[in-house]
Amino acid sequence: MTLPLEGIRVIEIGQALAGPLAGALFADMGADVIKIEKPDGGDDARIWGPPYGPDGETSLYFYGQNRGKRSVMLDLKRAADVETLHRLCETSDVLIQNLRPGVVDECGIGPETMLARHPRLIYCSIWAFGYQGPMRMKPGFDALLQAYGGMLSVTGRPEDPPTFCGASINDKATGMFCVIGALAGLRQRDKTGKGCLVDTSLFESAVFWVEGQVNGYIATGTEPKRHGTGGAVIVPYQTFDCADGKALCLAPGNDRLWARCAAVLGHPDWASDPRYAKSAQRVAHKDELLPMIAAAMRKKTRAEWMAALEKAGVPNAPANNIGELVATEQLGAVDLMHELAPRDGEAGGLKVVGLPISFDHHRPKSLRAAPKLGEHTAEVLAELNARSEAAE
Repeated sequence: MTLPLEGIRVIEIGQALAGPLAGALFADMGADVIKIEKPDGGDDARIWGPPYGPDGETSLYFYGQNRGKRSVMLDLKRAADVETLHRLCETSDVLIQNLRPGVVDECGIGPETMLARHPRLIYCSIWAFGYQGPMRMKPGFDALLQAYGGMLSVTGRPEDPPTFCGASINDKATGMFCVIGALAGLRQRDKTGKGCLVDTSLFESAVFWVEGQVNGYIATGTEPKRHGTGGAVIVPYQTFDCADGKALCLAPGNDRLWARCAAVLGHPDWASDPRYAKSAQRVAHKDELLPMIAAAMRKKTRAEWMAALEKAGVPNAPANNIGELVATEQLGAVDLMHELAPRDGEAGGLKVVGLPISFDHHRPKSLRAAPKLGEHTAEVLAELNARSEAAE
């Protein structure tokens, strides 16, 4: 298939997760992504293991976030290598950078400098705390922004300490917002002929995730509480342990579904009880209702409850661990797992999660594995030289 972003070139000066994820999304959609890496070890994520990839040295984490790219090794503290970067930008559409705040200006590749020389470039900066404000120069990692951004305060059970989300959701969200901003910038360039500066940050992503709680606090002054696996405004809307010790999530999201759920649980009277009949009443009386639901759920196995709930049309899902998720028929059906092409001298078969987007019912697949450090430096420089000679 012809990929949507074929013909677009992206320069990625990124490491860890947010910047490289943005580059990987571009690569999956067909862009030529050139990853600029420092000579001393390259992207820090190369060593974030175990587990490691087929070479036994590069982290599997790196393989997953850097598929489909070409690696060029440049020392951006050297004027000659900065000039090479400029030559690359002459035929590039997007530049993504998530270096420590201040580094791009120290190297002379900040947005003002780059956009002045390359006015059609979409320059994307990924910050920790944003491009303005008293914390703009602070570095940050996902865990720090989950803490600072309030997410820990609303995750877990009421008796729990502040609790992390198991996934690096601020890094990933910021990478996605970066791509959204870059694509919007490209669309704007189609109209104006001019590039632009796109700024995103982990902090802004963190606040975006808790926007409902922030809006509610501003409106009411009430501090949001933790609800474990449950929801704040829907009851029941959480996991319950079954007779076999396995957890099942119930999500009867309206009064009609709740009536069906109550009947399956053996208590149809709950649906007419004035304390539990309507959604707002269930929320107000959840401290007495939820223990009764939990007691009912412990009377049958998860498989038995799933069969009964499915028959009644009540939304539910098993609380899968990662192994159970990988084994699901649904994961295979959506064709999300991505087998990377092997690098020279490596065995094939390495699978990673691919792009969660399909085009005309076709999911793009990487034609390249994650690159070795500087693997494509000679190739890309040769292309630059050939282009210069052709222009003379």
